Amino acid sequence: MVRPIRKAAVIGAGVMGASIAAHLANAGISVLLLDLAPQDDGKSATNVATLTKKRSRNYLVEQAIAKLKKQKPAPLASKQALHLIEAGNLEDDFDKLKETDWIIEAIIENLEAKTQLLAKIDEVRAPGAIVSSNTSGISVEAMSQERSLDFKAHFLGTHFFNPPRYLKLLEVIPTKETKTEVTEFMREFAETALGKGVVEAKDTPNFIANRIGTYGLLVTVDEMLKANASIGEIDSVTGPLIGRPKSATFRTLDVVGLDTFLHVAKNVYEETEGTEKAMFDPPAFMKEMAKRGWIGAKSGQGFYLKENGAIYELNPHTFEYEPRKKMKAPSMEQAKLMKSKSAKLRAVVWADDPAGKLLWSILKPVLLYTAEKTAEIAHDLLAVDEAMRWGFGWEMGPYELWDALGVKETVEKMQLEGEFVPTWVTAMLEQGHTSFYKDGAFYHDGDYLPVRTHKKQLPLNVLKKDKTITKNTGASLIDIGDDVALLQFTSPNNTIGLDVIQMIHKAIDEAEANYRGLVIGNQGKNFCVGANLMMMLMEAQDDNFFELDLVIRQFQKATARIRYANVPVVTAPFGMTLGGGTEISLPAASIQAAHETYMGLVETGVGLIPGGGGNKELYLRNIARYGSDNLADLQKAARKTFETIATANVSTSAADAREKGFLSERDGITMNDFFVNNDAKQRVLSLAEGYRPPAKTKIPVTGRAGYATLMLGAKMMEWGGYASEHDLKIAKKLAFVLSGGQVPEGTLVDESYLLDLEREAFLSLIAEPKTQQRMQHMLTKGKPLRN
Repeated sequence: MVRPIRKAAVIGAGVMGASIAAHLANAGISVLLLDLAPQDDGKSATNVATLTKKRSRNYLVEQAIAKLKKQKPAPLASKQALHLIEAGNLEDDFDKLKETDWIIEAIIENLEAKTQLLAKIDEVRAPGAIVSSNTSGISVEAMSQERSLDFKAHFLGTHFFNPPRYLKLLEVIPTKETKTEVTEFMREFAETALGKGVVEAKDTPNFIANRIGTYGLLVTVDEMLKANASIGEIDSVTGPLIGRPKSATFRTLDVVGLDTFLHVAKNVYEETEGTEKAMFDPPAFMKEMAKRGWIGAKSGQGFYLKENGAIYELNPHTFEYEPRKKMKAPSMEQAKLMKSKSAKLRAVVWADDPAGKLLWSILKPVLLYTAEKTAEIAHDLLAVDEAMRWGFGWEMGPYELWDALGVKETVEKMQLEGEFVPTWVTAMLEQGHTSFYKDGAFYHDGDYLPVRTHKKQLPLNVLKKDKTITKNTGASLIDIGDDVALLQFTSPNNTIGLDVIQMIHKAIDEAEANYRGLVIGNQGKNFCVGANLMMMLMEAQDDNFFELDLVIRQFQKATARIRYANVPVVTAPFGMTLGGGTEISLPAASIQAAHETYMGLVETGVGLIPGGGGNKELYLRNIARYGSDNLADLQKAARKTFETIATANVSTSAADAREKGFLSERDGITMNDFFVNNDAKQRVLSLAEGYRPPAKTKIPVTGRAGYATLMLGAKMMEWGGYASEHDLKIAKKLAFVLSGGQVPEGTLVDESYLLDLEREAFLSLIAEPKTQQRMQHMLTKGKPLRN
């Protein structure tokens, strides 16, 4: 049995080591962060006297911890997690390692340095404690050859991807001596406690994701030079168009850092031969960039330079920065009309135009290289696809992409072009298998194996096939077992329209009649980005305020049904949970939020206030938080609610959502978003026995005095230049709703009274021309308009 991990240690307080420590703290794990004690060189600010002080001895680590507070994207889910990180140094605190259950080495990528450190760790670690290296490509086996038997049995590679909080991939690399139960324990622990997607990699140069990803990036650079294309043109076709992140190729390299990329490429270059070795030798212009220090975002310039608000791209031939260019081709316009990822991809890659030819020349070698190397670097093709999706942000891994293009057609084209296609791929086709995936299984050694899923995952796409209870155009109600139903939104971006609202009512009716409770959850990029803004704007522009009033009433009734259902309703938000998504979550019996959940009532950004009960619900949560025993507490609850909604404040994590009042102590946080629906289901089951909905009670409001206080704050923002005249009008409506209107302070009002005020304010604001301008701007530009 492997000892549980209660305390960890990270050795190496560089950007990566400190960020790993931060993510362990995010997960609630106490962590000791160690680095060298600064040496007195006679020149630095520290001297022999100050070096004897403990805080000075921990100077490097203290500095690293301080940077965590300012770093972007933020490594910490909440600054409250900092108290779990203990600073130390390798001279004074090395013996503390014997108190830890997991020691992570995260020092310089040098085999000799790592080997020497691991030898020292072997002398102090407790028997059974796990030790791992965060190497990005050095042989894990080579590091541990001279270590003790117990050390070897509990040693493996754990390659986090940067930034550790946000990138899901963790490559686990066991050695021949690593106990199987240690590898299995680390997989389970990383998935459940750290929220990771774990892939077991073989001990080969750069493991899986960096091996394929680095090759793909170098192929792209090579093809750019051959085609005499520009950096901007390449990025315009190697991003979302083919299911890759918006940062595409060169913006990604700027974020990662060219120095880091060249180091990773060197790992493979030094360990390979022939044409593969040549491919991992970066072109001369990239080496020259590194010499000049043009390594990307951390140096202020790289493949791109931002200057005077404009973005310029590097000309790799002249080393001058030029206006950014974008590729234009008929196939790119055609792809925009396609709905499925596969159709978009095929529309471009199979096109006989510049974009199609360029993408084929980039993708073809990557597919062939992946097929050639899979058996060497991974245990199966599924691991390769998972690694690229979780580590590089690809929507489709190489084999999924190959399936989308058509395996038979692409292989025929490759062979016509004189390419060698790995024998196992042609053998698969000869067996009559024309895809790497089918019916929830993946191809492996002549047969298909079920795609791996964790026992805590609920595969909604599979359950929908046989377990759908009812559905409409906007949502589906699914039986997820154990007498629990799940309501899944299926509208574009999971927006809330009348179809979704109708399904909320139907789902609660069905759950009350036949189930123990209801989960409202999804699987995808975001939980819910709010109401259907286009629909509301069109109705407002057509002066259909009667219809809008009916929709808002129905939405308010739906959120009330969630609150007062006779069975527990638990929401499972993740990712963007904005506007109506938050309004649906707040009245639930419990919220089970994924660690990366960004909650906010953001309606003021489009000139509105929440209309589905969100003002009232957040106010109730703040009353529970601050109390209502006296008017000062009540004022505090109203002011906090007003500030949060008026500034469209969005949480930066689930932990931050708790600090902002969106989550309370009755709500839970799941580290792995893959597991959030299952955890919500378990929460339903725990609440179901003897469940009673909350009683309807009157709500105390701050009245006229509270309204005046809130408006004073809003006026001060206007006087300071932080709010426009229209912002002030929105704030006035919001203050009126939250204070309960023109009533004496401390008056007790019904929920329906507050909902009426909210609805009236919403409808009056949506009729405003400036609000409609804001809505239009958001729909067309994707960002708020200040008018």
